[in-house]
Amino acid sequence: MLTSREELDAELGEAARAWLDAALAEAADDAARPPTAADDAARPHTPAGGAARSGAADDASRTAASPYVSPSWELRYAAAGRHCGQRHADSVRSLLLVEARAPLASVTRLYDQGTAAERRAVLLTLHLLDLGDTALPLVEDALRANDTRLVAAAVGPYAADHLAPHAWRHAVLKCLFTEVPVAAVARLADRARGDTELARMLTDFAAERTAAGRPVPEDLRTALALTAPAGHPAPPTAAPAPTEES
Repeated sequence: MLTSREELDAELGEAARAWLDAALAEAADDAARPPTAADDAARPHTPAGGAARSGAADDASRTAASPYVSPSWELRYAAAGRHCGQRHADSVRSLLLVEARAPLASVTRLYDQGTAAERRAVLLTLHLLDLGDTALPLVEDALRANDTRLVAAAVGPYAADHLAPHAWRHAVLKCLFTEVPVAAVARLADRARGDTELARMLTDFAAERTAAGRPVPEDLRTALALTAPAGHPAPPTAAPAPTEES
């Protein structure tokens, strides 16, 4: 769970707070940097009468001209655990991404080159950045991983907002396969309600486990119950379906 700047200030020591102040200042400076002529040339032009450019496109122009140059705050991002402690690293990294209004190039670079912990912080922060659906490849990559920390972070609010139905259903199943609690799936109840295809997939999974003599996870029952349309009972799982305790 991410903590606020105020909470961090209350928990960090003096040296760590000073380091965080400097890191956030560098991130803010990068976000405020005016576009250069090269940035302007790299921007896609809006057709006459077309929609205004999105914030994601504006931010992308900040790194389009120099894709191999990392701003100084990205180095701070990697060092967050060293200076503020591993317990606070996710929150510190998230604050840096938000303060920098991190463009897709930075987010992708930090994910691709980062440790599992650095990747997790990116995934946890995507919904706070103005990236539209452009960061979906990072979520899809995390969902292919076997690292449950990444899977849990990948099914947060950004996935709830942007994953297509087929990919989202498979993300729910991935949680069940890897024993990531379905409570990690943002807006599970909203997206699952009335989803007959998800219900079919969950029922098939329950039947496969029952046929193999394996217990049906309680989380599967929870997810399946959520697929029922409002006012209708949940579809039954395969019978008999032993619980984890039986």
